[in-house]
Amino acid sequence: MTEPQDSEIPDSLSTSELGMWQAFRNGSTYDLRARDPMRDDPFAPTVWGAERSVDARVVARLLLSGPPARPGRVAALKLRGIRITGTLDLAGGRVAPYVELTGCRFEEEVVLPECHFTTLRMVGCAVPRLEAARLRTEGDLHLPRCRIERGIRLTDAHIGTDLLLNQIELGADRQGRALAGDGLTVAQDLQAEMVETRGELSLRGAKVGGSLSLRGSRLRAGRGRRALNAPQLTVERTLYMTEAWVSVDTGNPGTTPPYGIVMAQAPAHGTRAQVFECRGGVRLDDGRFGDAVDLHKARFVLAPREELSLRRIVAPELRFNAERPEEGRVVLNGAKVVTLIDVSTSWPGPGGLAMGGFVYESLVPYGHFPLSRRLEWLAAATPEYVPEPYERLATVLRNCGEDADAREVLLAKQRRRRETLPPAAKLWGILQDWTVAYGYRPGRAAVWMAVLWAAGAVAFSQYEPAAIKRDEHPEWNAALYALDLLVPVINLGQDGYWRMEGGWQWAAAGLVLLGWILATTVAAGASRLLRRG
Repeated sequence: MTEPQDSEIPDSLSTSELGMWQAFRNGSTYDLRARDPMRDDPFAPTVWGAERSVDARVVARLLLSGPPARPGRVAALKLRGIRITGTLDLAGGRVAPYVELTGCRFEEEVVLPECHFTTLRMVGCAVPRLEAARLRTEGDLHLPRCRIERGIRLTDAHIGTDLLLNQIELGADRQGRALAGDGLTVAQDLQAEMVETRGELSLRGAKVGGSLSLRGSRLRAGRGRRALNAPQLTVERTLYMTEAWVSVDTGNPGTTPPYGIVMAQAPAHGTRAQVFECRGGVRLDDGRFGDAVDLHKARFVLAPREELSLRRIVAPELRFNAERPEEGRVVLNGAKVVTLIDVSTSWPGPGGLAMGGFVYESLVPYGHFPLSRRLEWLAAATPEYVPEPYERLATVLRNCGEDADAREVLLAKQRRRRETLPPAAKLWGILQDWTVAYGYRPGRAAVWMAVLWAAGAVAFSQYEPAAIKRDEHPEWNAALYALDLLVPVINLGQDGYWRMEGGWQWAAAGLVLLGWILATTVAAGASRLLRRG
């Protein structure tokens, strides 16, 4: 076998381009670093001259129709510390070689719409803009530690395995978006940890086959836009908007190459926590999450009219133990979760929470969450009286065996309802509450019955009424007479035989009325107990 001749090399190549051409055929890394941290930093203002520069058109020629590999080698483009001049335009092309660019500087934007890669890795590169709508990769797309001043467009892109954006810094495009990923599909994980954005992170209708991790990221909204806009997002596993542990000395996360985040439960020595922070509105409406939505220690800085919107999301678990938003609203209308894990101090106050139609099946408080604070949680979510949140909480508590707490919740519901009634009904409600707590405390009715019976027995013992029929009456018994008046339906053989006159007649009528009220409420309480049984 004879080796192909180098006569295929274009005549117009510069020295650096010629070296890149030969390295491509060998599949080796072409490294033009100066071995000086300041001069090799692609983000520093230092000038990289012609000796470290290659033309984007030569790079495109290598990737789209490059020379064959040398015998026994695999052609690949591996560049380190190189300045690429001109626009790298691969739109609509098919790139077969492996591509890995590390610490490189692009003078103009990278254009990859409808391009097909096997795997593309750009690590720590400075790029004015990355235009990659409908990009397809068979393997990974890695962009860790890059700085892209005018943002990324990945609308309707399809990533065959993982999309890695850890520690990337993104500016905004003309529409105020740092990442336009509407319709993006990632077959496995999407890692965007320790990300810094200065524009909207848009993932409308995106699909992630594994987990979506935003640990330790700091998202800042562009003017007139949200910080995170991801309605109809589908994540097969968990969405993490939580803290990350990073090195105190370097600020870098503990890594599994390339630049992943350590999943330790406790901080390692020499690390600090960087919380997920979102300055601007968040929209996750109609999202579907296979495992959980985790907001552990997340910080949401919202303007008065901005929202953390979780409308109609569906997830087995919602971990709402974020920092309490000072302004804005948390909206859970129509959301459906199996388990709600929360902290009493995470929820906003009155006017800052909406959860009409919010369905959850179990509550797992993280720390102490007394029933009084849970009732405040409901009151904050219902500035105007709505029965459904109270009934949902009572159902959940009853299913967990907390029957007494469930009754307290339903009693609180009746008290909130009373505030909406006209004056007469409100007075009647106050009487019901004061006497028997709307029937949710049947024991109180028994106490009132005993007190009224004792009072009636003592009072009637001071009075000897005349019989209605002189020859047809039992022996006068004040205690039995008072009890006969209090207990409706049952006849104890005293009522109807004695003539009450004056104030005694009013006293007897009052006992009859109070007896009916108490009996009705006791019966209502008993029927509730039977229904729950």
